[in-house]
Amino acid sequence: MPDALAAQVSVGTIVRVPLHGRRVRGWVTDADVDVPAIDGVRLREIAAVVSAGPPPDLVDLCRWAAWRWAGPSAAFLRAASPPNIVAPGNVPDREIAVYPSRPGLAAPPLTIASPGADLAALVAGAIASEGSSVVVDPDAERAARLVVMLEHQGREVLEWRSERSDAEMTAAWDRARRGACVVVGGRTAIWAPVPDLALAVIVDEADEALEDERAPTWNARDVAFERATRTAATVRVFTPAPTIDAIVALGEPKVPTPSSWPRVEVVDQRDEEPGHGLLSDALAQQLRRVRDAGGYSVCVLNRRGRARLLACRTCGELARCERCGATVAERDDGLVCSRCELVRPPVCLHCHATRFRAVRPGVARVRDDLAALLPRASVVAVEASTAEVPEADVLIGTEAVLHRTRRPAGLVAFLEIDQELLAPRARAAEQALWLLVRGARLLGDRADGGVLLLQTRLADHEVVVAARNGDPMVVADGERARRRVLGWPPFGGAAELSGEAVAVGAACRALRALESVAVLGPVEDGTRALVRAATVDALCDALVHAEPAHALGRLRVDVDPRRA
Repeated sequence: MPDALAAQVSVGTIVRVPLHGRRVRGWVTDADVDVPAIDGVRLREIAAVVSAGPPPDLVDLCRWAAWRWAGPSAAFLRAASPPNIVAPGNVPDREIAVYPSRPGLAAPPLTIASPGADLAALVAGAIASEGSSVVVDPDAERAARLVVMLEHQGREVLEWRSERSDAEMTAAWDRARRGACVVVGGRTAIWAPVPDLALAVIVDEADEALEDERAPTWNARDVAFERATRTAATVRVFTPAPTIDAIVALGEPKVPTPSSWPRVEVVDQRDEEPGHGLLSDALAQQLRRVRDAGGYSVCVLNRRGRARLLACRTCGELARCERCGATVAERDDGLVCSRCELVRPPVCLHCHATRFRAVRPGVARVRDDLAALLPRASVVAVEASTAEVPEADVLIGTEAVLHRTRRPAGLVAFLEIDQELLAPRARAAEQALWLLVRGARLLGDRADGGVLLLQTRLADHEVVVAARNGDPMVVADGERARRRVLGWPPFGGAAELSGEAVAVGAACRALRALESVAVLGPVEDGTRALVRAATVDALCDALVHAEPAHALGRLRVDVDPRRA
């Protein structure tokens, strides 16, 4: 450290250093470190001080996150740093502000809010009266309404959204360092450098938008829990469908009574007449009702090849694995489970018949069928690539259609929810319930008269029961028992390795040398493997030994995988 720069540098400061003939940026992650002399190694001086960076407590949190999600510290330090340059030097003085408390509106750590509830109003009533609050909300439109509410209360609000310009984000980052503010934004808002964090709020903690799709696959909810623990701050979670991770971390939730879920109609496809396929009589009646009332309907059919469903031609029951209950696919040597790979003869477990039919109509085919069913109605297929959703009597598409429309609907119909209920994923039930929550939000409150229609052969499945009763804890209780037995997060650690075969293979060999983890695979030509451990801490400690494999080729480490 040159003496001329020492006054400007502290832990977190962004500096420029010489590296292989170039001058590159880096972060100061420690100070006053005595480096022992090493033969052949010469220390180089810092070339320049570039910008202020994350405060020391966030630098330490970034180091923890790199361990927790088996990624480079730089990925998290970048998220905690300003996009543009902020003058380095002394940290600005803290501001202090105290607002009148609002008795009776304090929320418990975990609150279940019905799909039609005004979450913005609930969050606005729970903001800390002293210190800073950080609100992580994946819904930009709802977050914008929350900002307006908080500004009407006289709060100083900083919007933390990726769509804002770098200049705006840098100004918000610099202002956050003074504290006494409310930061509202997406998942990166949890890295706001507020020095006086009093409250961290997570809205819709089951939403996949809170988890980074790129490796390291960090989750804003878990970062919030860790940061609040380190700073003695309070955590509040508002969600219609809590995950087991949140329940284990925060305790049993407060459940509202009575429920304000929309009316749920369940169509048991085992009772339908042969030949109707996905267009049941109940669906046709509801579509005509909504059209005659001047509204529009949304039909959801996920047909992206995630699971192949087979149904018995005799009794109509789905072909399922006798060991784990997942769906099975047809193969030359029998029926193979898509989850545990158990192979068994092609015999129905319910009636012992031996003939099955594939249940695989796609969105395009069903759109044509709906147009024939409703000849005077406009039916439009919506995909993720659809530039603009037109106004139509019926919209049909994969779950992307739920994200592409905001108008209140009269009917949301899941034409084949079984594909989600029996998907070969450990979190299938939670994810299926969250899909129903999205559909319910398009319908509004029960008093609005909308109908959530579920077509299924599993009318007694816990997700269907939870939607019908408006009680998401039905799913939570079942998930908790299953995951505890299986040792799946949060009752154990799991990580998926994927990438080039040479890198995945090297990582697996390094991990197999440890007694603390079990390695399953690699499979699919050596490009995928699963690592299990008794605890998350044991898993993260073990994954450090797989880091050298990155030098051999592309290697992605997905800790707590959502799709495994």
